[in-house]
Amino acid sequence: MITLNIEQKKAASFTHGTAAVVAVPGAGKTLTMTHRIANLVKNHGVAPESILGLTFTRNAASAMKEKLRPILKDIAPRVTLATIHAFCNSLLHNEGRAFEILSEKEQLTLIKKIMKKHKMGQMPAGMVVKEIALAKNNLVLAEEFKDLHQCDATMAKIGKVYESYEKEKQKRLQLDLNDLLMETYLLLNENEETRRKYQEQYTHILVDEFQDTNPAQMEILKLLVSGRNDRTSFWICGDDWQSIYAFTGASVSNILNFGKMFPGCNQFVLDLNYRSTPQILQVCQNLIRHNSRKIEKTLRTLNPEGEGVLVLEAANEEDEALQIVNEIRALHSVKGYAYKNIAVLYRANSYSRSIEEVFSKQRVPYHIEKGTNFYERPEVKTLLEYLRFINDPLSDEGDEAFKSIINVPNRYIGRKFIGDLEEYSAESARHLYAGLKSMKIEIPYLRRYTREFIEVMDPLIRDAKAIEPSEMIAILRDALDYDRFVTDLDLPAPDDEKIANINQLQLAANRYNDIKTLLNYAESFKEKLSNNKNGTALMTIHKAKGLEFPAVFLTGLMGGHLPATNGDLEEERRIAFVGISRAMKILYLTYCQTYGGRQTKRSTFLGEMLGKE
Repeated sequence: MITLNIEQKKAASFTHGTAAVVAVPGAGKTLTMTHRIANLVKNHGVAPESILGLTFTRNAASAMKEKLRPILKDIAPRVTLATIHAFCNSLLHNEGRAFEILSEKEQLTLIKKIMKKHKMGQMPAGMVVKEIALAKNNLVLAEEFKDLHQCDATMAKIGKVYESYEKEKQKRLQLDLNDLLMETYLLLNENEETRRKYQEQYTHILVDEFQDTNPAQMEILKLLVSGRNDRTSFWICGDDWQSIYAFTGASVSNILNFGKMFPGCNQFVLDLNYRSTPQILQVCQNLIRHNSRKIEKTLRTLNPEGEGVLVLEAANEEDEALQIVNEIRALHSVKGYAYKNIAVLYRANSYSRSIEEVFSKQRVPYHIEKGTNFYERPEVKTLLEYLRFINDPLSDEGDEAFKSIINVPNRYIGRKFIGDLEEYSAESARHLYAGLKSMKIEIPYLRRYTREFIEVMDPLIRDAKAIEPSEMIAILRDALDYDRFVTDLDLPAPDDEKIANINQLQLAANRYNDIKTLLNYAESFKEKLSNNKNGTALMTIHKAKGLEFPAVFLTGLMGGHLPATNGDLEEERRIAFVGISRAMKILYLTYCQTYGGRQTKRSTFLGEMLGKE
């Protein structure tokens, strides 16, 4: 069994009352939480069923279960370890609530249907979903939302959709993920008997990654721990410096103000980092000290001295990627680093395009961690399928491309119509597009949509040889109103801007004179080389949270990238902090002087990291 250090032991030995464990990266807070659960059961006679351990991802909950099993053996499964959403789902079902959970896709479809009824076609559905989610995460019901925003025309319209959405779900006995929190809060707040039942059932409540809680989650926790006797405990652990989920409604204030919310609470600081060298930690400390809203901590380590942090300045994004690949080759061949022990991190998904291309050209194995490679992303892949179809519509390849694009954007063409078209085309020995142009279509709306499709495609097919790929993409974006279609379906994400990905595709297409060459190039990314789990990991900083690598490259340290143009500066600084604190032995910081053909400025964060601000 791993031996805990003095501060970890103090935090794990805490028995009754309220405690906040504030930990730096790599300080073993999850291990400390696991040992505290074991301590309660083995040394204080607490029934495993009385312990509730909450975290924020299924992976984290599974990891905690794995760590607990060797310590508590057969009784480990009797401890409730779950995500807060899973706990709320279970609680509502236990209290007799019958419902189905809407998936994100189903939620978006329903919202779009309601928006159509309210004649709100010009507003992106993804934005409406985001606003409703944020309202629920702040426990704002539909009626209150309408009252709050009656003077704002746009938000008032969203309020009407919110109200109709709730009524529609009620009829269908459906809840979305945010409803799990809202409904649990309302049940515990309004029903004293139910509240008392769960307060008595869970006498010891522990919460990991507390910096990621939103107001709704905080209020649920308050209800679960309020008015209990002195033989109970509420124990949280987290790191305010790693709070990077404001886009989902997470509030760093919950951990910053925890002591005020729970006067007399005990605070334990785990400031001993087991992950990184002193040089890397100094860079981390230099950066985060510029945030004013934070809990003061000093990063310490007993790890030996390491190499100095390295800065790579590049002329443009291709040069930046090439320098990164050259350094990785040297790390692999000279210093013996396995490719899988190296990570390249970026603020937004769209930044991976030039990096992937250079990796592929230079035959360096890599994979996109928790994501897809650039040319496989749906918004990029669809445009490539359009190009594939335009390049050779009367071929087997053209038929396959036709089937993948005919309903994107939605033209309300169902499987039956495609089946009828395939049958008609086979009987008349035609390819699908030729069949579409000659087949008699009885249903008026299908006739209209297919005619519009042909009117857009015919001139592009005719002029395909004369139009360069980049210009063809621009024409398609305009003719299909593609950007609006993509944005409409865009659910909120902190690091995956679909329009930015499309812009990157158009930028990449500039290098090719004909469609076929571009398609062949994009096809090359399906090779094993670009999906090699033993290769270098490429990912956004948000995807890297909770991970660590011996060598890390933090890329794109330019104004407008990191920090992002519209981001809250302190949150952006925390995002950069999470990125650099993934590094164990070697850290590279990279930036370029131009990006996308435009002049850039070196990020202020770089000067802060190096202590040269």
